[in-house]
Amino acid sequence: MSAKGSLGRAIDWDQISKVVVTEAGKRQLQALRNAYEDVATTINDTLNMKTPIIDWEFYRSKIGPSLVSMFERADASLEREIPNYEDEFTPEYKQKLQSMLKKATEQENASKKKIIMLDREIESIWEQKEALSTQTVDDYFAKNPALREKIDDEIRNHIWGPKVSTTVS
Repeated sequence: MSAKGSLGRAIDWDQISKVVVTEAGKRQLQALRNAYEDVATTINDTLNMKTPIIDWEFYRSKIGPSLVSMFERADASLEREIPNYEDEFTPEYKQKLQSMLKKATEQENASKKKIIMLDREIESIWEQKEALSTQTVDDYFAKNPALREKIDDEIRNHIWGPKVSTTVS
């Protein structure tokens, strides 16, 4: 039997045998060719088999009409080149996917806004840190005059820190 059959592209065994030069290689090539042709023959025989006729009425009486009808429809769809598969799940999952994509986009946009806000906050903290490293006491009191007044009052009233009890028990 030819290797062409219905398996697709044919193998040019003569061309391959011209490339193989050793006797051991030629023996192995012949063994490969025999194995390939055995498989090709088996596949062709399997593909050309006629399916047995199924007595659907017999099974309906023994198993139940709804289950047998489902198998009969599936079997009928296999007789065509491409089976007829009724997809009942894809529309539901497409809707769920769209919902998840919409939610993910919303969360992405919210996170981008949060990133911008946090970047501004970090920049502000760096500016404050830089300002603190070069700030003098006079600069600080200029921004907080109430604190300067409180400290000046404590100095005028000779309050030099928290009162500590000096009695020993």
